[in-house]
Amino acid sequence: MQEQGLSGPRSKRVPMQMDHIVLNVENMEEMIAFYREVLELQPERLDAYRSGKAPFPSVRINEQTIIDLFPRDFWAKPGQHRVDPGNLNHFCLSTTKTAWDHLVERLRTHDVPVESGPVRRYGARGTGISVYLRDPDGNQIELRYYAEGDAGDYPSLGS
Repeated sequence: MQEQGLSGPRSKRVPMQMDHIVLNVENMEEMIAFYREVLELQPERLDAYRSGKAPFPSVRINEQTIIDLFPRDFWAKPGQHRVDPGNLNHFCLSTTKTAWDHLVERLRTHDVPVESGPVRRYGARGTGISVYLRDPDGNQIELRYYAEGDAGDYPSLGS
């Protein structure tokens, strides 16, 4: 089956995967603490960042994907006092049901409010169960797990 691409029909997908996303950060230490302590993502280049040897730190989602945390001097314009929300609506981190249960409990433990959910939402691997929360700079995060047998279910509201 051929798909219609920007320049005409195409028969193959280009192999691709997410490498990283970048978040503009107001308070670096608060963001590092949130991603490390609440979501249990491991920081990278943190010591190098703190010593001035790296321009920004990252947190690792998995072997292939990181979140870069850009400090204020990377994104702020003169006189700008808050992060510009830009085009990012939210990003989704998917995990196993057991790990999801653990993370939802960590949200409670750390007094991180769940804005929505659990709800069923469609995503890259079909329909999953999600909760929505915000990090300290207000970025919306969707935490999701996929249950067996949900792949063909398409609810009316997307992720």
